[in-house]
Amino acid sequence: MIEEPPVLRIRKSTRRPTAEQIAAFQGVPTGFVVDALGGLGALSGRIGPIGEGRDVACIAAGPALTADCGPADVLATFAALAVVQPGDVLVAASGGYEGAAGFGDRLVGMMRNCGAAGFVTDAPGRDYAGVVAVGLPVWCAGLTPATPFSKGPGSVGYPVQIGGQSVASGDMVVGDRDGVVVVPFARIDEVIERLGAIARMEAQLDAEVAAGRRMPQWVEDMLDGEAVAWE
Repeated sequence: MIEEPPVLRIRKSTRRPTAEQIAAFQGVPTGFVVDALGGLGALSGRIGPIGEGRDVACIAAGPALTADCGPADVLATFAALAVVQPGDVLVAASGGYEGAAGFGDRLVGMMRNCGAAGFVTDAPGRDYAGVVAVGLPVWCAGLTPATPFSKGPGSVGYPVQIGGQSVASGDMVVGDRDGVVVVPFARIDEVIERLGAIARMEAQLDAEVAAGRRMPQWVEDMLDGEAVAWE
C-alpha cells in the first residue's frame, strides 16, 4: 500500500547571505543587478509591484525564503511564516496560476509582523486597500477577488520555479518599481564586486546625457565604420 504523501514539507535553510552581503544590495536598482549578472536573473515582467507601485514603496532586498504552493493554494505561504527570518523576502510560486489570489491583506500583515522585507509571487493578490495599509513591499501578477484554498500539498525552503527563473532559499532577491531580480547564492560575491563599476559607468552616462549627448559613443563609432552602408 502506498502511503499518503505529507501535506507539507518544510526545510529550514542552512545557507544565508551574510549581513555584509545583504547590506551591499540595499538601494541598488534592479537594472544594475541584472547588468552585473550579464543580463540574467530578472523575473517575468508579469510579476510587478502591486498597484504598479502607486501606493506602496516597493523597494526591498533580502534572502529568499521559498514556498511552493501550486495553483490556487496558499498553505505553503502560511507555513513559511514559521521559519521566516527578519529581512527575508518570501517567494511563493503558484505555477503562474491567475484564477485565484495568492495572498490577501492579513497574510501580508503576518509577513510584516514576522519581519519579512517583502513578498514575491506569480499569483495575483486581493484586498488591495488592506495590503496598502500594511505597507509591505509586494510583487505579484495583478489583482483578483477570487479566494484561494489552503489545503496543500506544498513545500517550504525547497527550490521553486517562478517568473522564468529557478529560485532557492538563500538566493538574494532585489526588487524595485521595475520588477524583481534574483541573484543565485553562489554568485552573490561576484555580483557585489561588479556593482561598483556598473554604478560608476551609469553615473558617467547620466552626466553625459545631462550635458547634451545625443547618442552613445559606440553608436557614433559604428556609424563611422565599415559595418554600416550609407546609401
